[in-house]
This record gives sequence, C-alpha cells and structure tokens, in this order.
Amino acid sequence: MSEFIKTIFHVDMDAFFVSVEELFDPSLKGKAVVVGGQRDERGVVSAASYEARKFGVHSAMPLRTAAKHCPHAIFVDGHPERYRQCSEKVYEVLNSFSPQVEMASIDEAYLDMTGTERLHGPPLRAAQRLHDKMKLATQLNCSIGIGTSRLIAKVSSARAKPNGVLWIMPGQEAKFLAPLDVRDIPGVGKVMEQDLHQLGVYRVGDLAALQENVLEDRFGKWGMALAGKARGEDAGGWFDSEVGADTDPKSISHEHTYNDDTADSEQLESTLMRLSEMVGRRLRENGLHARTIQLKLRYQDFTTITRAHSLAEPTQLDIEIFEQVRTLFRNNWHKAAKVRLLGVHVSGFKGHSGQIELLDSTLHERWNKALTTADRLRDKFGESSISLAAGMKGGFRERTHENPAGLPGKGRSEK
Repeated sequence: MSEFIKTIFHVDMDAFFVSVEELFDPSLKGKAVVVGGQRDERGVVSAASYEARKFGVHSAMPLRTAAKHCPHAIFVDGHPERYRQCSEKVYEVLNSFSPQVEMASIDEAYLDMTGTERLHGPPLRAAQRLHDKMKLATQLNCSIGIGTSRLIAKVSSARAKPNGVLWIMPGQEAKFLAPLDVRDIPGVGKVMEQDLHQLGVYRVGDLAALQENVLEDRFGKWGMALAGKARGEDAGGWFDSEVGADTDPKSISHEHTYNDDTADSEQLESTLMRLSEMVGRRLRENGLHARTIQLKLRYQDFTTITRAHSLAEPTQLDIEIFEQVRTLFRNNWHKAAKVRLLGVHVSGFKGHSGQIELLDSTLHERWNKALTTADRLRDKFGESSISLAAGMKGGFRERTHENPAGLPGKGRSEK
C-alpha cells in the first residue's frame, strides 16, 4: 500500500473514567459503576461501566435517573486529577507513534499515521502495537478506528468497542457508512436528526443519495458539509483542520449546579469566584485573553438569564473576570430569590492583551506570576488544592469534564 494514502487513527479509551477508578479500587471491577457524583445529587453521569449501561445508564443522564434505572449501581465521585494523570500517560504513548496527535478530549485522540509504515508496519499491525503498548503503559484498554479521514476513524472506533480495532479500507468508506443511522455522523444532533427525517433521510445511505443542492438549500453550508460526511470525508467546522492543528477554542465556560438551591449572597459570589478561577486557568493554559465576560444564572423555577459585558482590554486574570461577573450578578439577581445554577463564560479571544497603563503593568505581571504558580500547584495536587480567599466558601467538587484544564498536548503557550 502506498505510504501516501491518508491513514488516520481514532483512539478511544474504553469507559475511561470508570477504568481509572478501578485502578484505584479493584473491587469495582465487573460491577455496575456510575462516575460523576452520588445517587441523590443533581449532577449528571460522567461515565458508566458496561455493566451499568446494560440497564440504560449513559453519560449526561441525571444521576437520580441513573439510580432509578440501576438501583444496585455503585456511585463514585469523579476524580479529575486522576484522569488528567492517566491522560498524560495516554498522550505519551500516542506521541511515541506519531508526531501529529490531537487530543479531542481527555480520553480520545486522533493520530495521523500517514507514511509511518516503515516504522510501525501496515495499519492493522501498527494498531495492534499501539493497543499492546497502551495496555502495558497505562493498564487501560482502548479501541482504535482506522480510516482515510477523522470521520471514518471516529465512527469505526465506536464499532470496535470494547477493546477492539476496526480498519475501514480505502475505497470502502461509503459502503461502511450507508447502513448506519444518520445520528452516527459526528455533529448530527437531535434537531438535525429530526430535520433529516422530514426529508425521508434515516440512514447515511439515504443522505448520500440526496442531491447536494437539496441539502445546501435546506441547511446552507452545513448541508454541504453533510454531503461530504456521507461520503466519509472530513467536512465542516472542526473537521476542516488538519490533525494536530493548533485550533483555539471559541469560548470557555464553567458552571455549577447546587445540590440545594440557595439565596446566600456570600456563597453565590464565592461560587462565582471559584468559577472565575477555573475559567482563568483554562485561558492561561491556551495562552488566550478574553474580552467578553458572561454570567449565566438559573433560578429555582428554572428561569435562566444570561448577561454579558465586553472589556476595554481583554484579560486572563481570575480577579478581573470575577469583578465583571460579580457586577453582572449584583445588577441582575433578584435578592432573596433562590439560585439553582451559576455559570461563567468568556469569549472574544485574543492571543495577548492590548496596551495597559504603565502603573497597572507591574500589578498585572504580579498577578500573572501568582496565578501561573497556582496553576502548577493545581496540576500537581488537584483543582481544589488552592483558591483565592473570595472563593473559599464557594468551594465545590470539580465536575468531571471532557476538556478540563491540563488537557495533554495543550500546554500553556505564549501567544
């Protein structure tokens, strides 16, 4: 086979959060396990063991619903610091196979293996070697999908689970996709699925049979991307870039849902401080400064408001993010009204801040040094190991997050 044929691996760690918890507590093996919180909490399932999935439990399901589906399940609080440590080991293994590695989330990655046959052998042999090395280095299982595009690799890895390898050979992409449900195409959600059903499209083969102009008229640019995806091509949004391309996020946010609704203003503002710290950390990790700061506030009756403010100069400092979001909160919160959820969202990114006053420059530099040091301590000892005083009362367990601060391969860069 020519070394010029595009070869993409999608490596997906099997039940990653659950598997990591089993490393620390082997008694969990073979049992129905739900990671993400306790059965009586308001959070959602971060991961479920295959044993729990048999009872209909899946990620993003409310914990309380999961408890009803699987009453005998063992519920475990997430440990993001453990997952980050294991993800670093995963990244090291992947990086030893290809210099072009893209961590799509904490437990999955794409590798461009084009032209590596002399070093690692043909695709199936290389995948088996990667499979074996991953198990040896991390004690964790993974599934690997192989294709000529990221889309094919991702879809095939899902069908290789658990602990398998599936290679869709060049030229067989459309045949492989045709019988699959349109929902299996990455990026097709419930709303798009319903729209496609109205067109009589239920399988990917139905989608491929439609004229491109029909899709374009109905869905615009996304319709053209769908036509490409139906053929197994990387098309639309994130898939337009090369594997390993340095693509910055469009926004960064963190939210917290209280187990018990509260109208305690001190606790609410302390939570905003803690969320601002988490957002600021991810800004620094990506070497970004945000201009737009947004508050999300959800009341006890689920009424939700969002309010935003744009800064004169972008920032990545926790305290400046907090000051703006606190002002938004004070101006919009109905005092004594109980709050269910708070969120901090930032966008409008720039690689570096603009001009600042000379007198403020030293202060900004001091804050940057202090917060960067705090980030390193969190990397080593966990997200909750250090916090600014204003955030102490609002301390809460970090929810298991697909793309947390400290994602492997996303080191803090100076931009």
